[in-house]
Amino acid sequence: MPTVDPTIPALDLAASSVDLTRALCDIESVSGNEATIADAIVASLAASDHLEIIRDGDAIVARTNLGRSRRVVIAGHIDTVPLNDNLPTRFETIDGVDYLWGRGTVDMKAGVAVQLKLAAELTAPDVDVTWIWYDHEEVSEALNGLGRLARERPDLLAGDFAILGEPSNSAIEGGCNGNLRAEVRTFGLRAHSARAWVGHNAIHDAAPILATLADYTPREVEVDGLVYREGLNAVGISGGIAGNVIPDECMVHVNYRFAPSRSGDEAVAHIRDLFSAFDVRIVDLAEGARPGLTDPLAREFVDAVGGEPKPKYGWTDVARFSALGIPAVNYGPGDPLKAHADDERVAIDQITECERGLRSWLSGV
Repeated sequence: MPTVDPTIPALDLAASSVDLTRALCDIESVSGNEATIADAIVASLAASDHLEIIRDGDAIVARTNLGRSRRVVIAGHIDTVPLNDNLPTRFETIDGVDYLWGRGTVDMKAGVAVQLKLAAELTAPDVDVTWIWYDHEEVSEALNGLGRLARERPDLLAGDFAILGEPSNSAIEGGCNGNLRAEVRTFGLRAHSARAWVGHNAIHDAAPILATLADYTPREVEVDGLVYREGLNAVGISGGIAGNVIPDECMVHVNYRFAPSRSGDEAVAHIRDLFSAFDVRIVDLAEGARPGLTDPLAREFVDAVGGEPKPKYGWTDVARFSALGIPAVNYGPGDPLKAHADDERVAIDQITECERGLRSWLSGV
């Protein structure tokens, strides 16, 4: 028997996936503070002789090596956004639906709990499986644990198909939209506001930018059978230095969510074309991911889970797998609209349904 470290929280992988979700959520792991939960995950898997365990910082990789002809990667992040008096977790019933309430229940420790339980219990799955639980998803891209593995240990991400446990109401959501952020600037000339005619007001010059955004009709684009809705919005505006000075600069922060049929370079060109009369600075760009549902493993997964796949409108780490040439989908418990919410809560039946779907597919039942 492995030695038990009493300082590491105990996770009982024989417990129900619901109880395991609660135990994981009650280990606070706001981004940057994942060490304790990572320790607990490693300790809980110590007796799983069918798994090769690799730790990279606070990212954990557990994989079978059964010599199967195909390998699936199933991943989830273990960090959360900051707390707001929403731990410890509790059970509650609303309109006849039973929920587990608390930070991380949706995004995305319910998915992690299902994955951990199945990783321990499925000793001979139909495919080889690489399970990944990673850190720093909720903060800057440069810190993302899955991104770190992709850069430094891409061999650990190798596979024929990938599943990311992002909340999707326990339904399959294929691919994801791309994400671009740009700063669109206007420039003027400072002057005393009592003699405004001496200067030139850069904030007033931003009116055409806002008009373009207000009049813009986002596309709905079909990609491999799924219809992705785009979005183009101002998400911030700044300008001015004092209440008595005509501003000489104004910046409109623009966010563009683009369908995965469009590359990052094409998205940049579209934004520069829309705002060709202005200074445009691209400050963030993340490629989208096509649905990947034409892959044979994906089709088998859809058949096992049931239901009609949907598009993922937001950006997720499935794009990292797509960039490596691995088709990937999102599949996890929880309503995405409750992610990061102060009343974050996951329906109990979605946790059990997610477990059923993954277990059925991996077991070939």
